[in-house]
Amino acid sequence: MSHILIVEDERTTRHFLSEVLKTAGHSVSTAADGIDALAQLKSRNFDLLLLDIWLPRMNGLELLDRLPEGNPPPKIIIMTSDDTPETMLGTIRKRAHRYVVKPVRPEELIEYVSSALSSPPEVPSIEVVSARPHWVELVVPCSLDIAERIQSFLSRLDSDLSEEVRESVGRVFRELLLNAIEWGGQLDPGRKVRIAYVRARRMLLYRIADPGPGFHFEDLDHAAVGQEPDKPMVHMRIREERGIRPGGFGILMARAMVDELLYNEVQNEVLFVKYLD
Repeated sequence: MSHILIVEDERTTRHFLSEVLKTAGHSVSTAADGIDALAQLKSRNFDLLLLDIWLPRMNGLELLDRLPEGNPPPKIIIMTSDDTPETMLGTIRKRAHRYVVKPVRPEELIEYVSSALSSPPEVPSIEVVSARPHWVELVVPCSLDIAERIQSFLSRLDSDLSEEVRESVGRVFRELLLNAIEWGGQLDPGRKVRIAYVRARRMLLYRIADPGPGFHFEDLDHAAVGQEPDKPMVHMRIREERGIRPGGFGILMARAMVDELLYNEVQNEVLFVKYLD
């Protein structure tokens, strides 16, 4: 049974979250402010911390700075009505697993909690190079768990855009980031991928640079983009024979869903643009 601490100052919300998680089979404790939460964290070990940002006496970010040393430390889900980029990006520096904007539906809450609890015990650190709302730059370890975490944060920056735009950009970003982590970084957390997000008045730009040697499209026999136009499915058999995860349509999908897709000369760095007019 997982032990979860909910830190939320609003009584009704605190009760709602507690009942949802108890119904899902978790052991739940609650705290109404940061001081109470810190005392509980010092007295027992928790698997997960479900944390609001704006709390009486000690806010959520201050609490994260004072977390006692745990082995392993609790996973952290930030859940708040404050979705400003500055607050959201501040939580990345604190090793938060996910950033959730309230209110949250019960099924979503259970999904987020299950995902956090099943993630690796040691959360890789993410270096925040720039945390301006219009210019975000991160350096992340080559770990598949990172991709979901990063997307959950960066997707909040585009909350004012249409669902269609957010979905297309999110899918392309996830696919290209997975490629960079899996193929460029060889799933080695000691190697890093650099991500930049730039939001201009009429465009959205992402840049992903991996530590690998690059590639040539004609050598990608495990991907649809490396096949002859009249044989787009050959790569699926090749992937199955080599034990590679299903897929291989990522670059073709990206070309169709964004307006510009550009690679550098050795192709270990990709840039894509979505125009907002």
